[in-house]
Amino acid sequence: MRERNSSAWLLPPRPGTNHGLRRDMRRFDEQDEVDIAIVGCGAGGSTLLQRLARAGWTAVAFDAGPFWDPDRDWVSDEAGSHHLYWTEPRVIDGSDPVPLGSNNSGRGVGGSMVHFAGYTPRFHPSDFHTLTGDGVGADWPLEYSDLKSFYEDIEEELPVAGQDWPWGDPHSYTYSPHPVSGNGEVFLRGALARGITAKVGPVAIANGRFGNRPHCIYRGFCLQGCKVNAKASPLITHIPDALAHGAEVRADSMVTRIGFDEHTGRATGVHYVRGGVEHFQRARMVAVAGYSIETPRLLLNSANARFPEGMCNDFDQVGRYLMVQGAPQTAGRFAEEVRMYKAPPPEVSTEQFYETDPSKPYKRGFSIQTVSPLPITWAEHVASQGHWGEDLRRYMSDYTHWSCLGALCEFLPRAENRVTLADEKDRHGLPVAKFSYSQCENDRMLLDAAQSVMEEILTGAGAEETMTVKRYAHLVGGARMASDEKDGVVDSTGRSFAIPNLYITDGSILPTQGSANPALTIMALAARTASILINGEGH
Repeated sequence: MRERNSSAWLLPPRPGTNHGLRRDMRRFDEQDEVDIAIVGCGAGGSTLLQRLARAGWTAVAFDAGPFWDPDRDWVSDEAGSHHLYWTEPRVIDGSDPVPLGSNNSGRGVGGSMVHFAGYTPRFHPSDFHTLTGDGVGADWPLEYSDLKSFYEDIEEELPVAGQDWPWGDPHSYTYSPHPVSGNGEVFLRGALARGITAKVGPVAIANGRFGNRPHCIYRGFCLQGCKVNAKASPLITHIPDALAHGAEVRADSMVTRIGFDEHTGRATGVHYVRGGVEHFQRARMVAVAGYSIETPRLLLNSANARFPEGMCNDFDQVGRYLMVQGAPQTAGRFAEEVRMYKAPPPEVSTEQFYETDPSKPYKRGFSIQTVSPLPITWAEHVASQGHWGEDLRRYMSDYTHWSCLGALCEFLPRAENRVTLADEKDRHGLPVAKFSYSQCENDRMLLDAAQSVMEEILTGAGAEETMTVKRYAHLVGGARMASDEKDGVVDSTGRSFAIPNLYITDGSILPTQGSANPALTIMALAARTASILINGEGH
């Protein structure tokens, strides 16, 4: 693994940042035509950057947010961590509008993985052909087997710890599972009582020291940025290695438009704003990795004479089929203390309900994980149930007695769920994204089924009371891959149908979302694209 990616050994021997590596990184001149300009330093952009830098490509990655320093910028405090989220203006509507921010977007180098929960399951083989297999969703233009080796590589590089995994394509992890917390014990006890199989992991936190990254200290603040660098994020897993191999990360740089030559039909680089000044970086190739809201927005804002309705939007596909996972959370109160926060939030899981069950009225399914809302989030959950004043204080005083589970429900892709441009403009004068979202009946049935199973698990473990809050998580889609340009924006390699040197390497290209957290799949797809480019296509 160290031969493929030495990031963990490039960190300081104590928790912190390799400031020398950042200070001395290669810096390209804007007049240099670099091999590739990458928009976004999250899961997809950072993986692509690291792979191409190792192959000798001249590569510069842009991020609208800062180059985070965990020592300086991250705190063990919910309210003090909001700067990790993308809080620029956006417009939401539809019959079931999706709140945007803390649980589905990120800001700064590392992207949303800086504050993701650390859970990294694979997609199942069935996820790649839901239309053929289940009559819903869409078929991918590639198979699980095309991603399997890249899943394995990324699992080693993060690395991922967990028990042997029996679902989907059964597989093992190099690192053994973490000790089980009180919340995990509740899940395991309740699952056993209800005849449900549950396993520990997989989490992108090494069970033990990894390079210069320390062991997890189970402080419970994974969603606020792991201050000790035990939890994986591109900021510490792939960016250091990219810098060591000659890549540049240009932080605090908002890309506003993709350059385009109408005579050649090719991308020419990226326009961006840094410190209030407009710049243009020339590049032989462009990769967009801004995630499911900002990637479609950038393409739409890059309209020109050749693409009057938005770049790569000849068939009105840009921004369509944007999906969120239904993510209800059900909590149970126990007589004994649980202290659910004392562990990584997702620790124990089941994928027993992941696949379509012919006996049910809905298609596809859901997974269930432990989750551990901290006090502010927990207060929001309780208040949403109508508890206020003295009643709210009573529930909050019992915080340590509650256990909480969360489901991920596979909501289906729908063309009308999409990103367009709003009339409102941001501080750079650019139209902001408008995200319209409405559930279908299958989505609603999945939410109810997941809640029912979580209640069964908690009552099976001895819960005296349960409560559920219905919510969303994990954006994917908006620039999906397809076999034909009339059905999507990119092909199976991530290359746009319309512009031969423009790639997209983030979660926006996923045609379906499964019931799995998407980070590992996004990284695996980016690694696959990098492998294709390195081996000759487009270079």
